Amino acid sequence: MTSNDCVQKVRKLFRTKKAGHTGTLDPDVSGVLPICIGKATKISSYLMAENKEYIAEVTLGAATETEDASGSIIAEKEVKLPPSKEEIERVLESFRGEIEQIPPMYSAVKVNGKKLYEYAREGKVVERPKRRVVIHAIHLLSDIKQHDKTASFSIQVSCSKGTYIRTLAVMIGEKLGYPAHMSELVRIRSGRFHLHDCVTFSAVEQCLKTGDLPNGFLTIEEALNQLPKIKINDTLAKKVKNGAMLEMNEDFQHIGQNDVVAIWNNREIIAIYKKHSEKNNVLKPVKVLKTNE
Repeated sequence: MTSNDCVQKVRKLFRTKKAGHTGTLDPDVSGVLPICIGKATKISSYLMAENKEYIAEVTLGAATETEDASGSIIAEKEVKLPPSKEEIERVLESFRGEIEQIPPMYSAVKVNGKKLYEYAREGKVVERPKRRVVIHAIHLLSDIKQHDKTASFSIQVSCSKGTYIRTLAVMIGEKLGYPAHMSELVRIRSGRFHLHDCVTFSAVEQCLKTGDLPNGFLTIEEALNQLPKIKINDTLAKKVKNGAMLEMNEDFQHIGQNDVVAIWNNREIIAIYKKHSEKNNVLKPVKVLKTNE
């Protein structure tokens, strides 16, 4: 299933047009796919911006056109003697921190209003904008497995939004002196959502028959619990629900220039605000989740 297939199935199960995922997973990839339903679609951009964590298998000795196992092989080099653990760990360590990546041709990144995979399917290669991403942590998880003419090993990666793990696999291979591709991938965390938090479609279908929600479903408040909080009274809440700007007092002094803050009233998040870029000591709304209507 594609990520969009999952969203369509959720829409059908919950009989709603409002549903959206918070970061694409390729069809060959398994793992965590947070989906926002109903009013929660308003907060998807904040969940999408969170860090991700993956377990990936890197295969040395063969590169593919898609940079994963689904593509045709475009380069080969027999791995007669696999690199040592120490050599791989040194290479992995060199990727820690901010790195530059070029998105793969088979990706949903848009160039001149058209998705890269659409160019790729037409047999065209276009210039792609480089992007800077952050590898927070990366380490070797397994022994090196020798195959017929290739070798593979598993890694665990914690990274920023927008990181292509298959491109990272290719980059690791290049430093080790081999064409390479990502042969397996599981997303084990997306922001605060971990693999053990996930539910299957069969569990959802079963629970909907009984009128219950399975474990794994969160409220907007639980999903945004990591945001800085400001609690306000009912009088001020009425203004916030109308999208009013807020004057900053001592309660707001901890907010950074680019931070967003959750405005709480009666145990609910009613809006998300940030500092005004032009007016000192003023907060402006970026999302109003509850209105007076």
